Amino acid sequence: MPDVGEGLTEAEILKWYVQPGDTVTDGQVVCEVETAKAAVELPIPFDGTVHELCFPEGTTVDVGQVIISVNVGGAAPEAPAAPAATVAEAAPAAAPVPAPVPVQEDEEPKGRQPVLVGYGVAASSTKRRARKAPAGTVPAAAVPAAAAVVPVAVSVPEQLNGHGPAAGRPLAKPPVRKLAKDLGVDLATVTPTGPDGVITREDVHAAAAPAPAPAVEAPAPTPVAAPAQAAAPAPALSAEGREARETRVPVKGVRKATAAAMVGSAFTAPHVTEFVTFDITRTMKLVEELKAGKDMAGLRVNPLLLIAKAVLVAVRRNPEINAAWDEAAQEIVLKHYVNLGIAAATPRGLLVPNIKDAHAQTLPELSASLSELVSTAREGKTTPAAMQGGTFTITNVGVFGVDTGTPILNPGESAILAVGAIKLMPWVHKGKVKPRQVTTLALSFDHRLVDGELGSKFLADVAAILEQPKRLITWA
Repeated sequence: MPDVGEGLTEAEILKWYVQPGDTVTDGQVVCEVETAKAAVELPIPFDGTVHELCFPEGTTVDVGQVIISVNVGGAAPEAPAAPAATVAEAAPAAAPVPAPVPVQEDEEPKGRQPVLVGYGVAASSTKRRARKAPAGTVPAAAVPAAAAVVPVAVSVPEQLNGHGPAAGRPLAKPPVRKLAKDLGVDLATVTPTGPDGVITREDVHAAAAPAPAPAVEAPAPTPVAAPAQAAAPAPALSAEGREARETRVPVKGVRKATAAAMVGSAFTAPHVTEFVTFDITRTMKLVEELKAGKDMAGLRVNPLLLIAKAVLVAVRRNPEINAAWDEAAQEIVLKHYVNLGIAAATPRGLLVPNIKDAHAQTLPELSASLSELVSTAREGKTTPAAMQGGTFTITNVGVFGVDTGTPILNPGESAILAVGAIKLMPWVHKGKVKPRQVTTLALSFDHRLVDGELGSKFLADVAAILEQPKRLITWA
């Protein structure tokens, strides 16, 4: 599993595009993984034949772990006999087997070549602790390959009551421990079947599988022996009732990263939120005019486009709003560029990709950038780089019919603007009450570097531009 950047330490395998026996070429995409930032397609840097997929889809794998092996020697690979290969499959039967050679579910041979671009598992990169051999077993290095599996089959049953050496911490590799945690399985209660008393994925799944027999047999005699007790189905509810009434979803990927970022932002930056409600009718008319014009032909024109442009103009008038707080250096970092973030709701969760150097784009360029950003996010193809370096964010809650909200800052930014629903409402216009298009904006900002005056001026400028869109020209 390669390091896809941004300090990420793990990724979930979403989909395999190849299977054992398939032929692959250098640069071919073999799988798609999801990190805490985005979904990423991984290429293979070899020409050869797929020998083994080390992890199934849906497994979260640490960076640096081998996820696929490829036979590059030209010979057809041997079909794997079982998920955990025996020592006899990895080495000649007559040769002594060094300790790392057995291809087990949680070990890889030392000195293995990189299996993905720029990454591989070297002997020095392993994080696994050395396993202590159970009492009475013979070290693998001293056992011939043909007989290496025999002590495992004999010694494991002797360990079952204690679940490992001296009934200590159950032996399982990190992905298996995470699987057990996700499924709510206590490893101390799992019967290990792997070599040297190691708990495998199959053991965890077996422990997590429901045992229907007790649940069926318990209530069966109840209606016959005592019909009056049929109104108390406690035994069935204890197993099936809870399962039907609740669903537990593991927190991982984008949801896990979003939760951590929001908690960190909420309890680090002192948030202040201000609101303004105004008449946006003229901007809505301008949207329709731009749609019909030749200059914007083929481009997506909507209220968000003009709101984004208004924000960029307001940032130019109030540059201090576009800043960041450097806690380590105790400095305010003023940024002379705007990477405009747009909060996007996707099937994978909330993503905030940003338009790089949005301040330098014309209206048609900004429209094209917004369209590409939204479509890429909905397809789940947003890259980690596209979500880094943002300076200001817009979140459009109005598309859900919500009037407004109090948004939480994107970490590292000083302000975020929430756009509410645009509704036809009675409004005083030129001294008379008329139906007008009205909306509410909400600006949350970091009060450490944005005081009330600056925040208020910026929000008032955005509203003034959208109320009189000709200011897009006069103020620019």
